[in-house]
Amino acid sequence: MAATSDATVCMFGFLHSLRRERGLPTTVSYEVPAEGVEARAIARGLELPEARIDGIFFNHRPAGLDTRVRPGDRVAFVPKGTPASHPAFFGPFGAHARG
Repeated sequence: MAATSDATVCMFGFLHSLRRERGLPTTVSYEVPAEGVEARAIARGLELPEARIDGIFFNHRPAGLDTRVRPGDRVAFVPKGTPASHPAFFGPFGAHARG
């Protein structure tokens, strides 16, 4: 069995509010396997509505939900409508690019 360790995950905007309404932390240590897991799987594990996510900041850079997250990485989920989710930030990664 592969070893696991944590990635740091936080939520912005609507996703931050959603977690607080549920009485859950807005920044978490999320256990991921050494080989990594897609950010999309982390969103599902945290019960974040994927349809409301425009993209992520992955180690401080814009990226998409298909980005592989490994132990030690930092991920911030950004919902649609957040100023940081403007096409200038997420370009080909954002939901607007997926149609």
